[in-house]
Amino acid sequence: MKIKEIRVRPKTGEHDIAFKLRDARRFLQRGAKVKVRIRFRGREITHPELGRALLNRVAEELSDVAVVEQAGRMEGHTMLMVLGPSKG
Repeated sequence: MKIKEIRVRPKTGEHDIAFKLRDARRFLQRGAKVKVRIRFRGREITHPELGRALLNRVAEELSDVAVVEQAGRMEGHTMLMVLGPSKG
């Protein structure tokens, strides 16, 4: 199974996030898993709640085509979440 990745930052703009969500939706509909990576740079790391809120938003907006296989967790300066296609 293929794993595609979308990368964003905590301060990524609304339009850019909508673009990334559209791509992620397309990957999931084609049967690929999607790894969502939020990259913290500099002092952004002091606000992990911004990243967690963004991951929750992504999971919620893609809930019709995806299931969360791995909840968001910190790995150094990145926060990761893995979404898999739903069985439906």
